[in-house]
Amino acid sequence: MNTSTLTPERRTLLSRRSLWLAYATAGYNLLEGLVAIAAGAAASSTALIGFGLDSFVEVSSAAVVIWQFRSRVPEERERLALRLIGVSFFALAAWITVDAGRSLLGGGEASPSPVGIGLAVASLIVMPLLVRAKRRTGRELGSATVMADSTQTALCTYLSAVLLVGLLLNAWLGWSWADPIAALAIAAVAVREGVSAWRGDQCDDCAPPNLASPTPEAAPSCADGCRPDRAG
Repeated sequence: MNTSTLTPERRTLLSRRSLWLAYATAGYNLLEGLVAIAAGAAASSTALIGFGLDSFVEVSSAAVVIWQFRSRVPEERERLALRLIGVSFFALAAWITVDAGRSLLGGGEASPSPVGIGLAVASLIVMPLLVRAKRRTGRELGSATVMADSTQTALCTYLSAVLLVGLLLNAWLGWSWADPIAALAIAAVAVREGVSAWRGDQCDDCAPPNLASPTPEAAPSCADGCRPDRAG
């Protein structure tokens, strides 16, 4: 949808929705992070502790969206917001890499964690709902920031799946190496998306008219081929 066709009322509604989605993401991930770290400490699970730290990175990404959309003119903060989200991608990749490296180098064998398994299942239910809502809102609003944040949430969904598989394999078969290997693949994707957000690759397709082109008529729409959407 071309953002130039949005009425001021519709744009205001979508901006408010983006803000509340960010609040919901921050609240859930804050709780998720606290539970994951507590469960990880109890079970000596580096994977769970790393997952909890990742949740706090997701909180930082949501905080960037909140900061942008609390402005009276959110579009003016688009470029800086994208770079801040890019930094959160790099932080996410760093935490995953450190956690995976410690696990592979013998950071200690984790005990089975029913709480961690339940948390991973809950995240696999909640996170895809947030991703879908963010992408629908970001695409219609023409916000590269919301789209990049949806990719951050999608990565956390994948990491939840990785965590669940790792915890189950560790509990059932004792394969402690499965989780860190898969997590390193997630880290590589996070780095790629961090570079994309930092460069503003999403902006040409998703930015509002006053950022993407000299005239509103020339502004492209945020199409399905938008880079953040491809990552999911």
